[in-house]
Amino acid sequence: MTEIPRNQKQAEKVPDYSQHLTVGWREWVSLPELHVPAIKAKIDTGARTSCLHTANYEIFQKDKQDWVRFTVHPIKEHDEVETHAEALVTDYRIVRDSGGHEERRPFIKSPLKIGNQTWEIEISLSNREQMKFRMLLGRTGLRQRVLVDCASSYLSGKKSKITTK
Repeated sequence: MTEIPRNQKQAEKVPDYSQHLTVGWREWVSLPELHVPAIKAKIDTGARTSCLHTANYEIFQKDKQDWVRFTVHPIKEHDEVETHAEALVTDYRIVRDSGGHEERRPFIKSPLKIGNQTWEIEISLSNREQMKFRMLLGRTGLRQRVLVDCASSYLSGKKSKITTK
């Protein structure tokens, strides 16, 4: 049996990240199917799941399945800017926040766009009114696609200000 030199063994363990998108710790993203053209998201590798701020949501039945109707205020301190959306509820789960509080949340799936890349992620809906960011992107939404440069922000580009009139 031929032994592989040590440096070659180490090289085999190093994944190829050349195709991954590099993002900063915060990024402008969009949720096109939810009619959210731009929302500032915190890239949170400490959170398992992604979460979107919803001012209120209502669960309703459509084709014998649970759906959710909700309002998104994508710009903090500008509640006059809002968008409305509906989505199929894919699951309900108990989510524990950073303070240890547990909440049962509906989950949906939606395409997420960062820069010129788009992929589907799972998102929980919750009231994030008191939080700095209206959206968190957790590990499962980033896995296999994204590298995070925690010293940088807005590597996918800054969005122009959304009109608040």
